[in-house]
Amino acid sequence: MLRKLLIPLIVLVLSIGLGIGGGWLWLRLSLPKISGNIDAPGLGQKVEIVRDFRGVPHIFAKTGLDATYALGFVHAQDRLWQMEAMRRQTSGRLAEIIGPRGLANDRLMRVLGIRRAAEAQYAILTAPVKAAIDAYVAGVNAGIEARRGAPPLEFLAVGAQPEPWRPADALLWGKAMAMTLGGNWQDELLRARLLRKLTPQQVDDLWPERPEPAKRQAADARPWNGMALDRLAAALPPSPAEPRGASNAWAAVTGTGQDRKALLANDPHLGLTVPILWYLARIEAPDLTVAGATVPGVPFVLLGHNKDVAWGLTTTQSDLQDLFVEKLEGDGYATPDGPKPFETRTETIKVKGGADVTLTVRTTRHGPVISDVLGESAAAAAGGEGRVLALAATFLQPDDRTPEAFYGMNRAKDWTGFVAALEKFHATQQNVVYADTKANIGFYAPGRVPVRKSGKGWLPAPGWTGEADWIGFVPFDRLPHVFNPPEGRLVSANHRIVSAEYPYFLGADFAPGYRAERIHTLLGQERAQSLDRFDIIQRDDISPMVKELLPLMMKDLAPTEDHLQKVLIKLKEWPGSMTRRQPEPLLFSAWLRELNRLIYADELGDLFDAYFGLRPSFVAWALKTDSAWCDDVTTPEKETCKALALKALKIAFDKLASTRPNIHFTRWHWGTEHVARFTNPVLSGMPILNDWVDLAIDTDGGNYTINRGGYRVSDAKTPFAHVHGPGLRALYDLGRLETSRFMIATGQSGNPLSPHYGDLLKDWRDGRYLRLTLHRRMLAETGEGTLTLNPAASAPARAEKPAEKKP
Repeated sequence: MLRKLLIPLIVLVLSIGLGIGGGWLWLRLSLPKISGNIDAPGLGQKVEIVRDFRGVPHIFAKTGLDATYALGFVHAQDRLWQMEAMRRQTSGRLAEIIGPRGLANDRLMRVLGIRRAAEAQYAILTAPVKAAIDAYVAGVNAGIEARRGAPPLEFLAVGAQPEPWRPADALLWGKAMAMTLGGNWQDELLRARLLRKLTPQQVDDLWPERPEPAKRQAADARPWNGMALDRLAAALPPSPAEPRGASNAWAAVTGTGQDRKALLANDPHLGLTVPILWYLARIEAPDLTVAGATVPGVPFVLLGHNKDVAWGLTTTQSDLQDLFVEKLEGDGYATPDGPKPFETRTETIKVKGGADVTLTVRTTRHGPVISDVLGESAAAAAGGEGRVLALAATFLQPDDRTPEAFYGMNRAKDWTGFVAALEKFHATQQNVVYADTKANIGFYAPGRVPVRKSGKGWLPAPGWTGEADWIGFVPFDRLPHVFNPPEGRLVSANHRIVSAEYPYFLGADFAPGYRAERIHTLLGQERAQSLDRFDIIQRDDISPMVKELLPLMMKDLAPTEDHLQKVLIKLKEWPGSMTRRQPEPLLFSAWLRELNRLIYADELGDLFDAYFGLRPSFVAWALKTDSAWCDDVTTPEKETCKALALKALKIAFDKLASTRPNIHFTRWHWGTEHVARFTNPVLSGMPILNDWVDLAIDTDGGNYTINRGGYRVSDAKTPFAHVHGPGLRALYDLGRLETSRFMIATGQSGNPLSPHYGDLLKDWRDGRYLRLTLHRRMLAETGEGTLTLNPAASAPARAEKPAEKKP
């Protein structure tokens, strides 16, 4: 009897074990093949891909097109889900795989017409650039076809299969980044909403960085009166007050005579996810030698160097998007020349587990009607007194040739050729820092910047009068630029890059100059520089913002509580270093968070969360002037800024202490709260899996340090978590390019089963780097494997497309 019972039980256990083991082996087959040979349809000639010990591909090809093909292949091998998610998000197709949760995104992307714009962009590009895109797409599709076993886990989680890539797919990310980085239309919407409860002067107060008052541009006429702006804002993806896009780049010339050379540093700051946005790669071909950071889904090295030049980017933060209130007339809308019909189209959004959603999209002479995200019937209500909101944006211009700029930058040999490439850089405007092997450095801010008939894009403007229409763009040769400045250095950190005398308006929402100021300070006056020195600067965690604000916050404070007196003594001795093992960054950040709340939450009411941030410029102005903003309008007493500062300190300390019982504040650590969390967009929400696929590490830095550790104080649950920062760091020595250094935040692979999913995390946090110029033989000896792509015998070799002849 016992044997009869045990035998089925053993069979069951073995079956379960074999099933689990077999499933695990099947999932393991989702990892890429990195050694051996693969037939590659459409490839011209044999390509070798040697992966180093960190999984970085070094591509050796006989032509640039075949190298670009191989780049698409390795992107598909390592980051296929990242590419698919980007394509679906920007095309407005998320709801197909995640259901109604994706509808808000899909409505916005369909209204903006991001995919339509990418398709139109591909059609106007030159033949060589199209050829590169076509080669890349062919490589992606070959990588998809070469898969064995299971697709990446995210595809299994959402029940989708990888789809073939098309040329327009390779242009979607550029359009999405231009939309994200290139304007302030959500701030325009917020200011219009604020003007419903505040005076124009109060709204101006909230943005003290603005060089001149803006309260008369549409503030009195208020053409948006009667419109459902709150409903529209709720239907759009949230735009937190901070942290915002930010990056550092600087260059310097060092040495004299034959030892003279140029150095360059760059670290772009974006949101932190796993995998990180960036993917390192090196390409070696007779007509294309380039190394640096790519983005899966894009066929160029976006930040890096070739044999002759290196470049880095930061966002200019210029105003490249405007909202226009359009007045309805009949079935169309009013213009200065009389009524004009809308251009209309119908978009059908497929929804997993639900019925299709049909969306009618209208476009005016300014751009798409953004209020149509509410849906056809709701859009009419949103129009209030017969009005809708349209968006003008440079990234939607029909002749955007930005991919040609990156194609040319990858191949430029000197400043003249590099600038010629930048002339095609249309959207979004960027600060480009340049260095070359002949010890030259330069700066250019390419991109289309609108010239307005009047006004400066501070608020939604009436579209029917034409008074704020765009009448052209700043000429390319009048955009900010410099070559070999006499001081021998250049610094770009999202701060204002032009003086008051500059004849064109770029924008008003630049980052405070804290990081730029600190970089200049650390560079000092010496002409002697080195990559090691640049390394130290890139990891600096001193906050000039602290040095400005803390004395203002502490001025004349005299708390009666002994523990608060000791807190102030400790803060007074603190140099402003946002180091993870110190208590001072946590005490200061919590104090400033509560001070922001006390100063303006009473006036802003239900709009407080939309504006809530550290707001150092506004807080500094309020404290210096003992502004009326410090008076709580909900109480009969008149409060002062000094009283609010003391109250905020008490509240902040008590909140921190409540979560740290029996721990003296001197043993509190910034890193306990300031944790960089890299979450998987799909698998993080799944029990058990989330602990496996998410990455976390305590970090240094703050919102205004060079080593940026951006946090979002408006987040009620984790206000000090590190959510934004340098996912890529790069240092270039143009005297010895082989010594240039790179690091990305997580790892090369997007597959949680790969050893390269998170193997770079600690190196990234601690400021270590990789090199991408190892000798081919050394790579073969120390790397993980060599994969050879061979032209498929059954497919005709792809012919090289000749370069277009200039007229």
